[in-house]
Order: sequence, then C-alpha cells, then structure tokens
Amino acid sequence: MSDQILISICIPAYKRIEFLKRLLDSIQIQEFRNFEVVVTDDSADEGIKRMCDHFQEHFPISYYRNQQPLGTPENWNEAIRKAKGNWIKLMHDDDWFGDEKSLGYFAEAITSNPACSFIFSAFRNIDLQSGKMEDILVDSFRYKMLLKDPASLVSQNIIGPPSVILHKNDRRVFYDNKLKWLVDIDFYIRSLMGRTPVYINRVLVFVGIGEFQVTADCFGQRPVEIPENFYLLNRAGIHHLKNIMVYDAWWRLMRNLKITQESEIVASGYTGRVPHAISSMIRTQRILPAVLLNNGTFSKSFMFLHYLIHYRGIR
Repeated sequence: MSDQILISICIPAYKRIEFLKRLLDSIQIQEFRNFEVVVTDDSADEGIKRMCDHFQEHFPISYYRNQQPLGTPENWNEAIRKAKGNWIKLMHDDDWFGDEKSLGYFAEAITSNPACSFIFSAFRNIDLQSGKMEDILVDSFRYKMLLKDPASLVSQNIIGPPSVILHKNDRRVFYDNKLKWLVDIDFYIRSLMGRTPVYINRVLVFVGIGEFQVTADCFGQRPVEIPENFYLLNRAGIHHLKNIMVYDAWWRLMRNLKITQESEIVASGYTGRVPHAISSMIRTQRILPAVLLNNGTFSKSFMFLHYLIHYRGIR
C-alpha cells in the first residue's frame, strides 16, 4: 500500500451487528487494497467495537465511539471528518459490496477520470425480508438531464443512496443535518453544481431495503416532506422550477400529499414564501376532478400546460 490512502470507507454504525459483519466481510475480500475503514458508532454497548476488533488483522480499521449519539446524518459526517483518504466511500451498514472487484472498479474510475470529484455506480436493491432483487441502472435521458442540471434529481433520484457514490475528500460539502428525507439529494446537488459526475454502468453495491430505514418513516409525511422540499428549493434557487422535471416533481408533490390550500403548507411547518407557480398549482389541482388528477397521462398533460403558462414568470 502506498503511503497515501486512496479511499476511506466510512461506516456510520448503530447497533445492527449482523449487518455490519456482512459489510465488513465484503470489504475483506476486496482485491483493491489501498483503503482504510472508519467506523463511527452511535451505539451504547460494545457490540460494534468487538466486531471491528475482529477485523483489525485483515485491513486497517479505525473505530470511534460517539460520546453522544449523533443520529442521521451527522454520524455520516463524523465518519467523513475522521477519514484520511483522498476519496470518501460512505457505506451504510445495511449495504455491502457486490463482489471482490467492486472497490477496484471505483478505483479505476478515479484513475481514468483525474478531473472528476464525484463517481457513482449501478446497484442492486435487495429486499431483506422477501429477498426480491432489482438491478438499478441509469436511464440515458435522465443521465443527460443530471449533467444539464443536478436539481433534476428532485424529480427522480437516479444516483441512488449514498452507499453507491464515491466523492473527493475535499471537506467542501457535508450532509445537511437539518434534513432526513432529502439529505442525499441535497448533498448530490451541492456536490455537482458546476461539476460533472462519472457513472459506472456496472452493479458494484448491494443495497439492503427494509422497513427499519429512515426513509420508510418519512414517505408521505407532510411535516417532513413539505419543509424539506421548500428548504431544498430555496437553497438551490427558485429559478430551477424552469426545469420541467423539477416543475413536474412539485406538481406531483402537491398532488400526492393532497395539498389543497396554502394554509396546509404552513400547518406542515413551512412559513416562508411560496412561489407563485406553486400557489397556482395548488389552486389548479383543487378544481381538477380527482379521477383526472390521479390519472398519470391526464395529470402530466395538465402539468405541462400549467408549466407553459407560468414558465416566463419564474425568477
């Protein structure tokens, strides 16, 4: 191994020892070896530490117990802050590498793209209860839209969860601890503004899917989704509504959360300014028959007409 660590595999851990063992087993078999492992632990007992101690003889692993539980996503940031490598490979403890060559493919992407600072790969979703599997690869149209405007990720997160990405350890961007639902998308948008990502069209990471995940508790919850979406829109800039994919995402958000009055936005926890286009969305959806609004083809057509009417007024 060279003196300089190329990749820091950062693992924010909390209690789930059996998941952590599976991840560490997948790290142990990697053929590419210029890496370190950093584990930051929110647990109150010694279980995670003992598991890390077991792997000490197999690869460099540093264990840190947080004095107070940091939670999601600050425990992710803590692991990143402890990292010494040139690149960060955040891995959630319920995810793992697909095979022994996975990390090597990420390393090859670093070498082949010296100007790049953000890399992501295809991945496989695995339902941890049923065992159902689905490979997730990037659609070419969506990828072109990502390159054109990273804010298009609010329409569909084509990158995936943080475990599938690799980014430069430049201390430039951290995960925003004010967010839970959109924390990964916010991080990606800020990381990619003015920068071009590299996509590896190969399944390198297996992503465990289960009811225990934070996202399962956030989906469809107005007090989570409404404030976070407005927070992200205001941070990225309201002008991103000119991107029809962003506009469509907001149309679907108002429809799916059944927002019919601006007062419901306030009741959900957001008290800032609502852009005129979004206010108009709410009024328009209120008068549309539910049978049409919930029909994908009709809803998309209404959205497009609404977009054409309001496009020039978006600033």
